[in-house]
Amino acid sequence: MKMTFYPKMAWMGIRKNSRMYVPYLLTCAGMIAMYYIMAFLAFSNVLLKVEGGEILNSIMGLGSIVIGVFALIFLFYTNSFLIRRRKKEFGLYNILGMGKANLAHVLIWENVMSFLISLGGGLTVGILLSKFSELCLLKLVHMETGFSMQIDWEALCRTVTLFAVIFLLLLLNALRQVRLANPIELLHSEQVGEKPPRANWILAIAGAVILAGAYYIAVSIEDPITAMLWFFVAVVMVIIATYLLFIAGSVTLCRILQRKKKYYYKTQHFISVSSMMYRMKRNGAGLASICILGTMVLVMLSSTICMYVGAEDALRGQYPRNINITVATYDQAGLESGICEDLTGQAEDAAKALGQKPENVIDYKTAAIAGSINEGQISLSKTTLEQYQVDSYSDLWQFFVVSLDQYNRVMGTKETLKEDEAMICTIKADYKEDTIAVEGGKTYKIKKEVEQFVPLASDAMSIFASMFLIVPDFDAWTQETEALLAAIPPEEFSLMLDRKIQYCWIYGYDLDCEDEIQNQIIAGLKNSIETYKGQHPGTNGEVFEIYSGGVATARESFYTLYGGIFFLGIMLGIVFVFAAVLIVYYKQISEGYEDQSRFEIMQKVGMTKREIRKSINSQMLTVFFLPLVTAGVHLAFAFPLIYKLIQLFGIDNLQLLICAAGICFVIFGLFYVLVYRLTSEAYYSIVSGARER
Repeated sequence: MKMTFYPKMAWMGIRKNSRMYVPYLLTCAGMIAMYYIMAFLAFSNVLLKVEGGEILNSIMGLGSIVIGVFALIFLFYTNSFLIRRRKKEFGLYNILGMGKANLAHVLIWENVMSFLISLGGGLTVGILLSKFSELCLLKLVHMETGFSMQIDWEALCRTVTLFAVIFLLLLLNALRQVRLANPIELLHSEQVGEKPPRANWILAIAGAVILAGAYYIAVSIEDPITAMLWFFVAVVMVIIATYLLFIAGSVTLCRILQRKKKYYYKTQHFISVSSMMYRMKRNGAGLASICILGTMVLVMLSSTICMYVGAEDALRGQYPRNINITVATYDQAGLESGICEDLTGQAEDAAKALGQKPENVIDYKTAAIAGSINEGQISLSKTTLEQYQVDSYSDLWQFFVVSLDQYNRVMGTKETLKEDEAMICTIKADYKEDTIAVEGGKTYKIKKEVEQFVPLASDAMSIFASMFLIVPDFDAWTQETEALLAAIPPEEFSLMLDRKIQYCWIYGYDLDCEDEIQNQIIAGLKNSIETYKGQHPGTNGEVFEIYSGGVATARESFYTLYGGIFFLGIMLGIVFVFAAVLIVYYKQISEGYEDQSRFEIMQKVGMTKREIRKSINSQMLTVFFLPLVTAGVHLAFAFPLIYKLIQLFGIDNLQLLICAAGICFVIFGLFYVLVYRLTSEAYYSIVSGARER
């Protein structure tokens, strides 16, 4: 009989608290569905068949880990609202004769039922949407596949195991709370107010200092490598500071409003402010959680949208022409041995063989070195690097030296330079000195900084800052620099630098034809180059490195990476938006039940439903927009950091990022207001109907 009694009690408890339980079960089912979908994609054999499919599987695997960790944290958070609401009921059962062991049986059955309902609904939705998600992902990466519904049993087992563990932990936490509380505490749990946190000014100051530090990191970093290293530090600092400021700030705000008698002693303001004071700690923590989730959504979507939309620009940055050839060697004389002319002929023949004509040809040579710039000097030796405390990759630059005549020929300009003058073009960093020189060598005055030059494939996707240095006499510069390098003892070189100058020849042309024809031309050219490399191993013992490729061939792998990241951003954005909605809802519902008795008293002394509505609107205007505004401020300060990070992926379109961030903020803001309006109706229905209980 007991075995039927406890399940009935558990089911009755779920039904009678449906206003709290239904959103909770939907949350659990949603998390299960999202986790299964990500795990399904992580093990998808269909994705493995596309170009770069291993990358897609890895990205989806990372996404499943993120969702799993977030599900654990967020379900504990939402479950706390549920337990707080049920404590009064459990206290009443306890007083009526049910022992804590009996309550534990009820909790166990409730947890089992919740798990089975959530698991059944979540897996059903997840399985139904898994193939749709796979098709959407393939569409984003410009691939197609047939439709065949299937269940991934490994993903299914991982999903069941993970959420079984999470629900077990939730049960243990609920049992702990019931066991430690006495019946009176359980009965009056909803009426227990919170003491204002002590030393709130200290918390506020600490939060302001931490937030200022995070903002300083975000706006002061100048190179992408440093941005990548400090990004997660800044994120943690912003999260901590946001919680401190919202918790301490809610106390301070309420006290300030209470001191303003003209504001406080109005019906709509008196109720809202006094209600917030009653639960100021949770109020601040809830608002901070909404703010953090909103910031995460805005940062992820704006950056991933920018990356996906700008993928073609990044592709053209790495492959400036449809067909590209790069020859690299440490022997400058080798580039004069006829290899450039031979490969040019082969590239032209490969196009003509399929009836195509090369257009927009580029053809130039460059000399490349790596080093650190300190006070106008390109430092190469280990001693100098240590002297300037240059000890990380973020301090290094790539330098590509080009002769003035080649620059004019490639860019179609008529620039002139004196013997001691040079022009520069910087990428991913700024150079503010008026002169430049290899340490110990000739100093060049910088005549002007040009906006752009034809990029190198190695430069476009490099993590280092780059500089194209245009000099009047290319041979004089290379001879002097080679002598300077030769004079530095081997032990004085940093492991990050190369003792030799690398000479490169860059050639390419565009084609007016479909990708399929371009792929055929690239394939034919690659075969010709392999044959040529076998016949010409090198000059003077130096081996040439010859690279060939094209936009059409690389497009698949590019969109695989960028599309995968964009899809992950969308999925995580959905999860975090869903979480923010649930926090707002539970905040409204739990506060509605807490305020119900107070509004009942106020209605007995003459408060009308219209005045209740005004009080709710007052609370919205007082605190509800704070998370949205703060999330916008966080996004604005994070903007320089985000821009530096997407540069690592070859995206250098500031206007696109601004546009993506602006659109995301406007859409999220409208959605945020809509959610509050809908959830505030639930709050209103609870407090305004208090007299009819």
